[in-house]
Amino acid sequence: MLDENTYNISDLFDELSFTEKWQRVFDGLNQPKDTGEYKWSYLQVVRLWAPAAGIVVPSLAVLCIVIASSMVPPERDPVEVMMMEPDKIKELEEIKEVIEEKIEIVEMEDVVPSEVPSEVAGPNITPGPPEDFSPIPQPLDSVAIVKSPLIFKGIYGSRNPGMRGKLTGGGGGGAGTEGAVLLALRWLKKYQETDGSWNTKSGNGPGDHYPSTPAMTGLALLTYLAHGETPMSEEFGSTVERAIRWLVEQQEADGRFPKRDNHDYSHPIAAYAICEAFGMTQVPMIKDAAVKATDIIIKGQHGGGIWNYNCNGEDRNDMSYSGWCIQALKAAKMAGLEVAGLDQALDKAVAGTRAMYRNGAFAYEMKDGNGGNLASVGVLCLQLLGQGKSAEARGGMDWLNQNATCNWNQKWGSEPIYYWYYATQAKFHVGGDVWNAWNRQFSPTLVKNQTVVKGAGIDGKDIGYWTGLDGHCKSYVYNTTLCTLMLEVYYRYLPTFKPPEEEAVDENAAPANGAAGDVKINI
Repeated sequence: MLDENTYNISDLFDELSFTEKWQRVFDGLNQPKDTGEYKWSYLQVVRLWAPAAGIVVPSLAVLCIVIASSMVPPERDPVEVMMMEPDKIKELEEIKEVIEEKIEIVEMEDVVPSEVPSEVAGPNITPGPPEDFSPIPQPLDSVAIVKSPLIFKGIYGSRNPGMRGKLTGGGGGGAGTEGAVLLALRWLKKYQETDGSWNTKSGNGPGDHYPSTPAMTGLALLTYLAHGETPMSEEFGSTVERAIRWLVEQQEADGRFPKRDNHDYSHPIAAYAICEAFGMTQVPMIKDAAVKATDIIIKGQHGGGIWNYNCNGEDRNDMSYSGWCIQALKAAKMAGLEVAGLDQALDKAVAGTRAMYRNGAFAYEMKDGNGGNLASVGVLCLQLLGQGKSAEARGGMDWLNQNATCNWNQKWGSEPIYYWYYATQAKFHVGGDVWNAWNRQFSPTLVKNQTVVKGAGIDGKDIGYWTGLDGHCKSYVYNTTLCTLMLEVYYRYLPTFKPPEEEAVDENAAPANGAAGDVKINI
C-alpha cells in the first residue's frame, strides 16, 4: 500500500497551471540527479526545448545573413577599357655599304743624322713592328687583344692597351718602339725556363756571374707588368703567372730569395717585381710575399739613409745598390702595401741620396770624391722620392745633359745599358727639351740594334733580343729586359710615380754638400 504522500509520476501535471508546472520543474532540477523528480524535470526541459530550438536556431541564422549582407560595400562603377590599335612597325632602312676609314699609321720620327751617329745603323735593323701592333690610340677602357677582366685605372691606368698607344705617340715613340717591345716580350716568352724563371744564360746567351736567377726573373716580369700584362692576358698570361709563382715559391721564410749573387742585388730587384705584381693583381698570396720582401729592405737600411750590399745594415753607402732598393720601396708604396717603417724609410732615403751628391754628379760610395755616371741613378732616385726639383737632382741632370750619350758603338762608361736604363727614366721625368733630345738618341739606337729572328717565336711570330755592347754583363736576358723597360718608359711610369710638377721643394736650396744650387736647366 502506498503512503499518503506517495504519488504516481503521471499525477505530477494533473490540474496544475503553466506557472505551477515550471515551478515544479525548477524544484526538480535542484534535487539529486538519481531522484525521480530530477529526471522528470530534465525530461520536461528536453521535451519543451526541442520545438523551441527548431524555431530559434533558424531565426538566428537568418538574422546573421541579413546583418552580413548589409555590410557588403556598394558596387563600384565599372572601369572603362579602351582597346588601342598597335602601331605599325616602320620598315628598316636598307643597310648601306660600310666605307672603311683609311687609318694613317704613325711612324717613328725620322732620325736627325747630326744628333744620332750613323754608326747606330747596324746589320740587325728591325724591319718594322709586328703585324698585330697598332699604334693608333684607343679609348681608355679598350681591351684590345687582352682577355683580362681587369681595367687598369688610377696608378696603373696608362698600361691599358688603348692608353699605351696614345702615350707612346705623345711621348715621342711610335710603331718602331712598341714593335720592338713586342718582339722582346715574345723572345722572353720563348726562352722562359720550364720552372717559370729566367737565368743569365737563358736564350743561349753567354751568361755572366751576376745578377742571379731571382734578379733575372724579376727583371723579365717587370717588362710584362709594364706592358699591362697579367696572368689573365691572352698572349702572355701563362708567362706572367709562371714567373710570379716561381718567385713566390722560391722566397725563403725570412723574406729573402735564394741563389743570391755575391752582393745580393737579387733581393731588391725581385722585391721590386713582386710589389708591382701585387699592385697589378691584388692577389693575397703575392701580397704576403711582397710585404716580407719589402720588410727586408726596410730593416737593411742603415742610419745614413741608404744601403750597403746584401741589405745588411752596415754603414756603407752604395748608390748603385741603393737605386734598386729605392725603386722597390716606391713600388711597394704605390701598390698600397702597409709595411711597418715604409714611410720612414722613404724619408730617410731622401737625405741619404742627397748626401751622395758630388760636384754636379753622384758618387758610387760615400768616400768617392767625384760622381760620374751614377748621376743617372741619383737623379732618378730623388725623382721617385718626390725631390725631382731639388738642387741635387737639377745638378745631376745638368751633368747628364752634358755627358750622357747613347751610341751602340761607343760605350758610355763601363756599363752603358745599365746607365741608359736610369738616364732614360730620369730624363723622361724631366720632360720638355731634355727628354726630346734624349728620345731622339736612345729609341732609334735600341730599335735599330735589336736582333730580330723571323718566325722563331712559340706561335711562329718574330722575336727579338739585344746581345748588348756591355763587356761586364753579357747576359742576353739582362740586356733585353733593360732595353725593353727603356722602350716602355712612355707609359710605364706616369701612373706609378709622382710627376715632378707635384713636388714642393725649394728650387734655390743649396745641394747637401754645399755646392752651388742654381743650375740652369729646363725642368
